[in-house]
Amino acid sequence: MHKKGFVYLVGAGCGSADLITVRGLRLLQSCDAVVYDDLIDPALLAQAAHAEQHPAGKRCGRHSMPQSEINSLLVRLGQSGKTVVRLKGGDPFVFGRGGEEFLALQAAGVPCEEVPGISSCIAVPAAAGIPVTHRGASRSFHVITGHTAQTGDTLPESLEALAALHGTLVFLMGLNSLEQIAARLTAAGKPPETPAAVVSGGNAPHPATVRGTLADIAEKARAARVQAPAVIVVGAAAALELCAPAAPVLPLAGVRVGLVGTPAFTERLARRLEALGAAAVPCMTARVRPLPPQPGWERLADGRSCWVVLTSRNGVGCFFDALAAARIDVRRLHACRFAAIGPATAEALAQRGITADLCPERATGAELARALCAAAGPGEEILLFRAAESSPEMRGILTAQGFSVREYTLYKTEYTAASPNAEADYLAFASAGGVREWFSACGAAPKGAVCVCIGPVTARALAQQTGAPFLTAEDISAEGVAECILRAHRHKKAQEE
Repeated sequence: MHKKGFVYLVGAGCGSADLITVRGLRLLQSCDAVVYDDLIDPALLAQAAHAEQHPAGKRCGRHSMPQSEINSLLVRLGQSGKTVVRLKGGDPFVFGRGGEEFLALQAAGVPCEEVPGISSCIAVPAAAGIPVTHRGASRSFHVITGHTAQTGDTLPESLEALAALHGTLVFLMGLNSLEQIAARLTAAGKPPETPAAVVSGGNAPHPATVRGTLADIAEKARAARVQAPAVIVVGAAAALELCAPAAPVLPLAGVRVGLVGTPAFTERLARRLEALGAAAVPCMTARVRPLPPQPGWERLADGRSCWVVLTSRNGVGCFFDALAAARIDVRRLHACRFAAIGPATAEALAQRGITADLCPERATGAELARALCAAAGPGEEILLFRAAESSPEMRGILTAQGFSVREYTLYKTEYTAASPNAEADYLAFASAGGVREWFSACGAAPKGAVCVCIGPVTARALAQQTGAPFLTAEDISAEGVAECILRAHRHKKAQEE
């Protein structure tokens, strides 16, 4: 029976990834395909790394895909039986053309549903401390498109009627018409001293807040070089500044770090970087695809002494999933000793109730191989459980020392570009495979970005791709990468001073 598809029009909210609704996030994490707008936080796209990803952003003067093609794509994906998330900035039904997409899906017989998001008409002014309503200042607010194809000068209709309102006027997509909007409102009777503000926020590439009055807001915005997308606010509420107390300046404030790796790694690194004030941007996300257990897993339960070698947190999860798939009771592994490549892998093992018998001080395959050579007894077989793309170095060291080695492929790592063109000061790589995939897909690091490697194996892979200087973390962990970036940034600031 053919699976019936479903399309969800999901509002992503404005700004950081955690402003999406819980329902929207759950749908994103479980969908088969995501069709996304421009300026979506890449951290949200990383939540759908398992899914097909289709960029369909529209910005003033630059369309990735015409609306008719977006409608057709959504219909095609839905008719193919996929669960689809159409991820839109703000709210889909507030000048997001979500209604057009809904009607196109309805006409094609594709089931669909809208999941609301926090609209930019509320969220962007609020981030600048401007409430769209406030007792004594504004008892209503009105959201207006800043331009329309139905009028000769493209300005919104009924500006004269809007000028007579006492509430807050919020114009979306009107930056290019700001001077005309202010002039027409003034001509229609709005006092020139009426407070006004222009806010470029959310995930806008160049955030800015400019305050003034109808008389001077256009000149001030021009002087500040405010860029689209921006929200225009007119009314008494625009003079308010309901902002949180200024936070202390963190050491990586203003620094953007691109991330390349699995969600398990990039999320840990992002938390550490954000605690230091940096903006962490997933640029290429790795998805772990478990592979079916290979023949020979019964060797683990035959009662003969052996070493089980695991080289990543992902590998630990896949190992125990494969044990279950092979119907091997973990209690039958009593003759096995476990080796972990580093503390993170050992921690993942401990969470499964097993303490690693061996964990080298430095988390590299070569160090683990040398430690195994010293720890393994005569005749003990060594079983390597790892990724399909793993380096042959560890096996080579072990076999050269005369050990019997069996290798089992647990998973394959597949990479998806989340935001390959993002501006970044640093680009952090979590593996040699990530380096190869990045340079194969993108050719080079973002302009001006310094590459950072998690360890020497990743550094060797990067050296094969570029002659540009790069950094290598001393400690092979997410914390080590964050510390490496922190030291480099402090050194750079010291030189500039």
